[in-house]
Amino acid sequence: MGDLDVNEIIALIRKEDPRFDRLAYAFVRDGLEHAVKELRKRESERAKASSHLTGRELSDGLRAYALDQFGPLAKTVLNGWGITETIHFGDIVYNLIDYNVFSKTESDRREDFEGIFTFEAAFVAPFQPRRRRLPLPSFAETE
Repeated sequence: MGDLDVNEIIALIRKEDPRFDRLAYAFVRDGLEHAVKELRKRESERAKASSHLTGRELSDGLRAYALDQFGPLAKTVLNGWGITETIHFGDIVYNLIDYNVFSKTESDRREDFEGIFTFEAAFVAPFQPRRRRLPLPSFAETE
């Protein structure tokens, strides 16, 4: 297995679990890298941050990465790849763990990705127009 490149591994994974497009795997890999870099930036004053992220941290990082990459189309793109909820991030991560592309700690679980946020709240709501209260016209003015 050491001779296989990531694209070949993803092809093998997709034969066993065809739910997610190959681009979903590339997105999660790139999004993990992006999330680790962002975490390191935020924690630069403290000791060097570990490259390990929890399911919540990775889900939040993938949300930010999707919004950065796709803007208002993030939900549409992710849904097109078969990703419709945060547990799907976990499914992809654990598929990659099974093939030693990613690693995990003893405390990590697939369920750590469950119900972190809804895609509606994460990817649609930020682009909805905000309701503003307009001032009521004053009818007390005299002519």
